[in-house]
Amino acid sequence: MPYIKPEQRTPLDPLIDQLCAALPDEGFAGNLNYVVSRLCAGLLARRKNYARINEMIGALECAKLELYRRVAAPYEDTKITENGDVFGG
Repeated sequence: MPYIKPEQRTPLDPLIDQLCAALPDEGFAGNLNYVVSRLCAGLLARRKNYARINEMIGALECAKLELYRRVAAPYEDTKITENGDVFGG
C-alpha cells in the first residue's frame, strides 16, 4: 500500500522527484529496472534474510497491482470507449 502518512513522504518525495527527472525517455524500461534493482540491492545490503526478501517481493507485487488498478485499467477503459470493445461490448 503506497498510501503512507504525509510526514513519512516528506523526506522521500524530493529524492523521488530528482530520480524521476533523471530517468530518460529513451531506454526507459531498462533504466527503471536498473533503479528498482539497485534500490532492492541496497536494501538487501542492510539486511538479507527470507523475511526481507519476501517483504520486498510483496511490496513490488502490490505496487504493480496498484499501478494496474489505478492507471492501466482506467486507461484501457478509455481506449475501449474510443476504439471499440474486442470482447463484444
